[in-house]
Amino acid sequence: MPLRRIADAPTMRAMAHPVRLALLEALGRREPLTATEAAEIVGESPSACSFHLRMLAKYGLVEDAGGASGRRRPWRRKSPSGFIFPAVDDDPQTSLAAGALSDLVWGRFLDRARAVLASRPRFSAEWQAITSAAETVAYVTPAEAEQFKAEMWELIGRYTGRLEDPSRRPPGSLPLEILLVTYPLDAVTRKG
Repeated sequence: MPLRRIADAPTMRAMAHPVRLALLEALGRREPLTATEAAEIVGESPSACSFHLRMLAKYGLVEDAGGASGRRRPWRRKSPSGFIFPAVDDDPQTSLAAGALSDLVWGRFLDRARAVLASRPRFSAEWQAITSAAETVAYVTPAEAEQFKAEMWELIGRYTGRLEDPSRRPPGSLPLEILLVTYPLDAVTRKG
C-alpha cells in the first residue's frame, strides 16, 4: 500500500500533536488497539488517548477496527504504510501546518535515533549487528537523485506489506525503523 499524502492544513494541524503522533506510531506497530491498550504504550491516560483517537478519526487518520464490546473500542490506522506531506505549499496556512508537523515528526525520529545509537554499546551482539548509522555524499544530478529515491522506496516496499498484515511477518521478525534523509549538502550552509 502506498504512503498516504496529507496535504491539507487542518489534517496536518491535527497530526502535529505529540500524543497523536505517538498513537499513530503505536498503531503502526500493533493494531488494533483500544484507548486503554494505547495508553499503556504511549504513557497517557486512557481518556486522553480516547480523545486523541477520536480526533485522529475525525481527520480520517484512524478508524474503528470493529469488534467493539461495551466501552472497549479497537482502533486501527487507515493508512498502515504511513504518510507523507509537503514541505511547502502555495497556501501559507498549509505551509505553516506542514512546517509544524515536520518539526515534530523529524524531532521525534531524530531524538529516537540519537537515543538508540547512544545506547547501542549495551545491546546484544545480534541487535548491534542490525543497528546502524551511516553518512555519505554522492554527487548526482537531480534526475539521478529522484531515481535513487525511487529505487530505495522500491527496496523498502518489499517489506512494508508486513506492516499491514502481521501474518506476513516471518517468525523472529522485529520492527526495524528506517530513516531515509536526502538533501543537497550545500543547503546546510545556504541562508534562505
